[in-house]
Amino acid sequence: MAVSKYLVVLIIGLAATAFLLFDGQQYLSLEFFRDLYARQPLLSSVVYFLVYILITGLSLPGAALLTIVGGMIFGLWLGVALVSFASSIGATLAFLASRFILKDWVQRKFATYLRSINQGVEKDGGFYLFSLRLIPLFPFWVINLAMGLMPIRTSTFYWVSQLGMLAGTIVFVNAGVSLGAVKEFSAAGILTPQLILSFALLALFPWLARQALELVKRRQALAGYRRPKRFDANLLVIGAGSAGLVSAYIAATVKAKVMLIEKAQMGGDCLNTGCVPSKALIRAAKSVVDIERAGQFGVDAGAPKVDFAAVMGRVHQVIKQIEPHDSVERFTNLGVDCLAGEARFVSPWQVEVNGRLLSAEKIILATGASPIIPPIPGLADIQPLTSENLWQLQTLPERLLIIGGGAIGCEMAQAFQRLGSQVTLVEAMPQLLSNEDKDLAAGVSNSLAAEGVQIMTGCKLLSVESEGAERRAVIGAAGDKPVNVEFEHILLAVGRRANTSGFGLQELGVALNKNGTVSVDQYLRTSCPTIFACGDVAGPYQLTHAAGHQAWYAGVNALFGQFKKFAADYSVMPQVIFTDPQLARVGLNELEAAAQGIDVEVTVYDLADLDRAIVDGDAKGIVKVLTAPGTDRILGAAVLGPQAGELITQFVTAIKHNLGLNKILGLIHSYPTLSEANKYVAGEWKRKHVPQRLLRWAEKYYRWKLGS
Repeated sequence: MAVSKYLVVLIIGLAATAFLLFDGQQYLSLEFFRDLYARQPLLSSVVYFLVYILITGLSLPGAALLTIVGGMIFGLWLGVALVSFASSIGATLAFLASRFILKDWVQRKFATYLRSINQGVEKDGGFYLFSLRLIPLFPFWVINLAMGLMPIRTSTFYWVSQLGMLAGTIVFVNAGVSLGAVKEFSAAGILTPQLILSFALLALFPWLARQALELVKRRQALAGYRRPKRFDANLLVIGAGSAGLVSAYIAATVKAKVMLIEKAQMGGDCLNTGCVPSKALIRAAKSVVDIERAGQFGVDAGAPKVDFAAVMGRVHQVIKQIEPHDSVERFTNLGVDCLAGEARFVSPWQVEVNGRLLSAEKIILATGASPIIPPIPGLADIQPLTSENLWQLQTLPERLLIIGGGAIGCEMAQAFQRLGSQVTLVEAMPQLLSNEDKDLAAGVSNSLAAEGVQIMTGCKLLSVESEGAERRAVIGAAGDKPVNVEFEHILLAVGRRANTSGFGLQELGVALNKNGTVSVDQYLRTSCPTIFACGDVAGPYQLTHAAGHQAWYAGVNALFGQFKKFAADYSVMPQVIFTDPQLARVGLNELEAAAQGIDVEVTVYDLADLDRAIVDGDAKGIVKVLTAPGTDRILGAAVLGPQAGELITQFVTAIKHNLGLNKILGLIHSYPTLSEANKYVAGEWKRKHVPQRLLRWAEKYYRWKLGS
């Protein structure tokens, strides 16, 4: 097989070389085909047809010129026929060559990176190809070679290419026909209405094709539904969490008529069961450690005493203090019509709420996500804790079992351990925080273990047994005998599932991803063109700031998409795990870089050397930066240490605005501050890239000045 591939490459290379060496370009010229057509019309058609196949099959430049020449020589309809079939056959030959030579190697080399692309091509490959052919965003020869690497049938590639390129072929051939009709190549001869119209059509074709494609998709998605003659609102938002509130706020700001529907509490998960209560609990737990450590600073504060009911009381007090920011009163004053109830889609423009039919030009789905409760034997019988009902506890659990070693699991494990529980943390993967680099995850894991958290990695919850007040979890690890772990309460932190059921999405045919989230495009549109989705229900991030980020794009595109659309940008998405030390990162980490085959250079600065960290007694952790090899361009950054969530912001700004480590090194950082760590990691990178040869010459120069 390898020998035959090399042979094909050799033949293609020799053919392309021969074409160039023996002046094959002469067969692309108008004079050649005009003379041949005058003498032998049939032969000229055959030669033109074969030359066109050769050009496209070898991916040589000149196909566009040859298309225009075809119009000038053969006229519109014969030119279109010749170009249409020749271009499709040549494209298929290039497609097959690319598939035969490179497909296996590319798919094997970039298997992880191509998995989602392959799934999309397998599902909608024909439509993707048709869109690329109809709207020439990329040169056709690039599309031919790239599609050869994808899992699409050859027959599908051929007929979709022929159909998709037909409109463009007609436009280009028509331009050639108009150009061929010019008798005098002067301003008056060239600037004829017919020729101007032809080239205007050529320039406008990509835009016209895009609009036609959008219209076809829209009509197909909305087929069978009648658009209301009038609407109750310009925008209707379902869900008043972070994403829904931002979307409604944007619509109200631009004076659109907007309705906001929420079936539970304004503010959604973040305010009521997520970010706000969890961070309030973490702060209470940190105060315990602050008191315990006070002796290190010469302060005798005694032993801390935890009143758990009071701790939870403050958690709810904080929620109430922030509630007005997300309240019905505030948003009503902003001009938002807030309604309480459950919404269900009746049509692409209509939802039913409490028996009332409401209509809007565009609808945004922002219904969030809910904790996953796995089907473990005996689990449902004990009413497990999740992030939703955890905040109803009034008594501190003596023994708390947490399933799931992600961000929530690690944060709650440390908080409850500090407050006085004996916590056991179980994670199915070989390490806690499985999406993070090993050294950073180990830093968090070691900190938890040092505080007394019992960590079990590579283990799964098999079943739960209860006898009276006694409760036991059966925990199993691969190859080991299962062990019993006694607990008072069990907290599930194994992930969250998008809230997509009960809204009528399936009846409308709105597409979902395999993980249950609503499938959206780069503009946050669902498969139904009047419905947008953002936040946890759409993914890919389950972060409050990601939801707000998406909501801006969803709101603006829903309101103004007919004039200008904005593609959501996830390239600079910071993430923070609020353990102690905190772990924050943005951009690539080493795991992701390796999975995507991206070479990186890693620079690390140890906070043990940072003056402010030493002063504060928090001299543990690192700043880690990934750069493109040989440059100071930042591809990713992570901070493990105190106030990491604040320190990472400088790297967010740097990556967003393409500022390298040299720029950070050149900034003045206040002393003594933790932010100096960002400057010092830049200094570490700079030291590794100092030109040694230049330094040696500098050393000789200064010795010479001393007279040595």
